[in-house]
Amino acid sequence: ESAGSGIIISQNDSELLVVTNNHVVEGSDTLTVTFNDGNSVEAQIKGTDSARDLAVVAVPLDKISDDTMNAIKVATLGDSDSLKVGEPAIAIGNALGYGQSVTSGIVSATERTLDGYEGGTLIQTDAAINPGNSGGALLNANGEVIGINSAKINSSAVEGMGFAIPISDASDVIQNLMNKETRSKVSDEERGYLGIKGYDVSEEGAQMYNMPTGVYVKEVMSGGGAEKAGLTKGSIITGFEGSSISGMSSLQEQLQYYKAGEEVTLTVQIPDKNGEYTEKDIKVTLGKNS
Repeated sequence: ESAGSGIIISQNDSELLVVTNNHVVEGSDTLTVTFNDGNSVEAQIKGTDSARDLAVVAVPLDKISDDTMNAIKVATLGDSDSLKVGEPAIAIGNALGYGQSVTSGIVSATERTLDGYEGGTLIQTDAAINPGNSGGALLNANGEVIGINSAKINSSAVEGMGFAIPISDASDVIQNLMNKETRSKVSDEERGYLGIKGYDVSEEGAQMYNMPTGVYVKEVMSGGGAEKAGLTKGSIITGFEGSSISGMSSLQEQLQYYKAGEEVTLTVQIPDKNGEYTEKDIKVTLGKNS
């Protein structure tokens, strides 16, 4: 079990869409969204991006009561690119899983890079961000969302240093995840397989060997979907249906929603004889587990 926070980012004809951190929902069998009036509704993961630690959760509108709909609204997004160090920052979230709480501080720094986060630069704030705050909103003084808080990348060794993913950097990824078809996990019998053996290319390994992060294709299984699509040994899978892939666990997480016989698009980095990589999209028809 885990607890986290979320931001109501949009609404379509049938769903309320909530953005959170991927590490909040990763590996979950069921998911419950509790709104600020205390009402809870079962929800589904719409899309995830593990490298940027982002996920969008879909809540069916027909499961949300009128009272709850009247108590909530879609968040207003701000411009994190125009942030100034020293301006106010307010963090809202489900700290320690106790329910909604608010902390305040300032923007301590912008464009921070941090070991353990490969998704770009971060906003640093001294507003308290604790476990359970992950996925919640960092707001400016106008109540606009400027960042998505992440307790996972906070350091326990120091106080007054919290980090958030800048909303302007995350907006394209969030838009892509929002546009995905909401899927349910498929049974093990129906599940589709790429037909590869692979291992993680970590950030450290990528720097050491001048390779992209993702899944290194160690072996392509004979007769599998990957072989038929022309995927070759030595290639590195960096994307799946538009979401970035950071390793085998995130690739397996995505595959849970697709049946054998379905076609998926992989983003693959293909090496040449000089060790330079060229990006290519490959369509693979998933096979059954043999």
